[in-house]
Amino acid sequence: MRRFLKYFLQGLILFIPIIITVAVVATLFDYLTRLFSFVGVSDSAVVNTALGLVLTITIITVLGILASSFVFQQLFNYLEDKLEHAPFIRHIYSPIKDFTNAFVGNKKRFNKPVLVLTNPDAKIEEIGFITNEDLSHLHIKDKVAVYIPMSYSLSGRLVVVPKENVKPLDADAPEVMKFIVSGGVSDVD
Repeated sequence: MRRFLKYFLQGLILFIPIIITVAVVATLFDYLTRLFSFVGVSDSAVVNTALGLVLTITIITVLGILASSFVFQQLFNYLEDKLEHAPFIRHIYSPIKDFTNAFVGNKKRFNKPVLVLTNPDAKIEEIGFITNEDLSHLHIKDKVAVYIPMSYSLSGRLVVVPKENVKPLDADAPEVMKFIVSGGVSDVD
């Protein structure tokens, strides 16, 4: 059971974007299938389901084509800017976008695994990832921001520590993340 939970959590962390995509596609497919049934295009559930599937694939393909165009990219940037400045929505959209980009985007943040001395008196060290080495915008000097993921969880905490309390780890970042999330039971290559 413990091994199952470990693999389940690893898969969940690695495939969150895929899971969200599948949920959106499934919802769109379900909506279109119910729409065809409601409108009465056909009395056959199989035909309505097939039409829903074809239309879902068509919509996604057209969106893919549009996404590669300059006009759509400008429109997407405009909509994204509005979402990031909308009163309630920005508090949901921006952190999710930043968190997803930290793992899989062009701005990957969890790529510098470190060992952090968090309690010098007890000589307790924790494994985390440097997410920001320059905190001058917060008027903090000679310290770095380190994200420490929690084991068996999608959450974590951010600590700001002196640079001398941070030691780089000579290990692959995804392997270190897997090690942390599994509670230290998985092997790091």
